[in-house]
Amino acid sequence: MSSTGSTYGDIHRYEPARESTAAAIAIVLLTVIEVVFVFMFTYGLVNGWGLSDTGNMFLGGILAVIFIDLAFILALYRKEFLPDVVIVKKRRRKWEDLYIREEDVDGETLGTDAWEQVKRAVYPYYKR
Repeated sequence: MSSTGSTYGDIHRYEPARESTAAAIAIVLLTVIEVVFVFMFTYGLVNGWGLSDTGNMFLGGILAVIFIDLAFILALYRKEFLPDVVIVKKRRRKWEDLYIREEDVDGETLGTDAWEQVKRAVYPYYKR
């Protein structure tokens, strides 16, 4: 669905989410796996697996799997259950972001002493 509105905040394009059942089942299964790995990491941390070299690497691997699994859960959720919305925003020109006027884009000499030149080199765009 598209609209032709051009005022700020108008929805330009809205595509609803697919909300597939297979994605919901995959998210539930990945969440169960996530809980198992979090339990394993907590159990290993409490029992002192991290005190040996191999146990420390094992805990690091489990922690990596936890975050990778979480990334897959979030990616599936974003792709399958969040709508795709494009909102009209204001297009700004380069000099508007720098707080200077259009006629001052090329710059001007503002000071001759060394301290004024250092101030301009550190923070070149003052609000006017």
